[in-house]
Amino acid sequence: MKGHSQNKVNPILLEVFKNRFSSISEEMGVTLNRTAFSPNIKERRDFSCAVFDANGDMIAQAAHIPVHLGSMPLSVKSAIDAANWQEGDMVMLNDPFKGGTHLPDITIVAPLFARGDKPSFYVANRAHHADVGGMSSGSMPLARSIFQEGLIIPPLKIVERGKIDRKIMGFLLNNVRTSTEREGDFAAQIMANITGVRRTTQLIDKYGLDVVEFYSSALMDYAERMTRDTISRIPDGLYEFEDYMDDDGFGNERIPIHVSIEIKGDQARLDFTKSHDQVEGSINAVYAITLSAVLYVFRSLVKRDIPTNAGCLRPIDVLTRKGSIVDAEFPSSVAGGNVETSQRIVDVVLGALSQALPEEIPAAHQGTMNNIAIGGVDPSNGQPFAYYETIGGGMGATARSDGESAVHCHMTNTLNTPVEALEYSYPFLVTEYSIRRGTGGRGKHRGGDGIVREIRLLADSEVTVLSERRLIPPYGLFGGEPGAVGRNIVSRNGVAEKMGGKLSVALKKGDVVRVETPGGGGYAEPES
Repeated sequence: MKGHSQNKVNPILLEVFKNRFSSISEEMGVTLNRTAFSPNIKERRDFSCAVFDANGDMIAQAAHIPVHLGSMPLSVKSAIDAANWQEGDMVMLNDPFKGGTHLPDITIVAPLFARGDKPSFYVANRAHHADVGGMSSGSMPLARSIFQEGLIIPPLKIVERGKIDRKIMGFLLNNVRTSTEREGDFAAQIMANITGVRRTTQLIDKYGLDVVEFYSSALMDYAERMTRDTISRIPDGLYEFEDYMDDDGFGNERIPIHVSIEIKGDQARLDFTKSHDQVEGSINAVYAITLSAVLYVFRSLVKRDIPTNAGCLRPIDVLTRKGSIVDAEFPSSVAGGNVETSQRIVDVVLGALSQALPEEIPAAHQGTMNNIAIGGVDPSNGQPFAYYETIGGGMGATARSDGESAVHCHMTNTLNTPVEALEYSYPFLVTEYSIRRGTGGRGKHRGGDGIVREIRLLADSEVTVLSERRLIPPYGLFGGEPGAVGRNIVSRNGVAEKMGGKLSVALKKGDVVRVETPGGGGYAEPES
């Protein structure tokens, strides 16, 4: 680019590239959203898209799913290491022990060749598939091993030189319950990457490869500087907090997650090594999830509009212990670690930081994603179906305001599945969808209220629910009261039965499953 100096960052161009890279990620998301088959992707938008440099470091991610923030780069690096890349290739993977989160989250990575025989950039997207096999519909089972949770996909080429490998695709589709829907969602992910490669190529054509590479690196440096500035404003010190997972579904209760945060200048060191050992049930989190939760919290503290990229993590050290609930080892079950344990990691990090930043940190949110998966055969067409959804709840109150009610909180950023779309796509009748009034914790500022979602089944179905905060309520801060715990209720032949936080049951046509989600914690003592 004429007049450009490689030694000096032009602030105007930096802003231009910040928005260009973000818009590429956003347009990838639009493509994926509009071409997907499943309600979980096209309605709830349970996906993320991002652009990476030649080393697999994230340059920019669209404002999609926070739990994918720190984990997708690890998948991209695994893909880079595993593949002999050629133009037109794409690599697919979901292995949680190679940078993934849990098996339904499938990542597809594509290279961009701008010079020579090595990729100059990569684009990638991750989408939650409503079924990837395993012991129960929806692939979110109460499992004791990852082998029970679904098909484990190592990094492999699903597209080679622009052509889908039909043998691999056939193998994948033969191991899931809803093959037509899965094939449509895979095609949407591939199209999203094609969009990302095309737009990034156009950026290079306009500015030149050297300039694009220079500003992609400068954007990471900028994000690092802003994150360091944010950390430097936190008082130096050591801050500790501990909270608990309710249970693992197999009798292990009150499972502690502990963090010690040391702030020293513009560096933060988070030590999770005192957390509990990995457990029998599926609430184990792999390291990528812990990294994502930490990145989410510190990125949320940055008040400037910075790109979310690899630079945000440079001032942050995350220590874990292999074989613990926050850094589980193969072959532990992990389906709930991504969706449930990630939320508790956020709770403990925010709880620790509340001691240093009482005016900025909210009380505990609902602390769960209230995962529900239902599968069976639709009697109207004889075809199998697999429904998956997370349900919102109450957000914690802050020093300035009440918590929001009936929202997806922290590590999830999806929409809901509208009642009309739900009943159109599945043999369900939604008999109640409402705000669960009065469930937010009392305080000077009150926590947000939870949600009630009640579904009458119009077909025999197997139902799985993975949820938390059914025993231990979301904490309040500085005298604020805890939010109400959630409840799961199953009605068979008109008889209601309160269930635990983790359940797997076979229900008949006409039976009802009801999920009542927790409220958020209150902030400060209630005023008389």
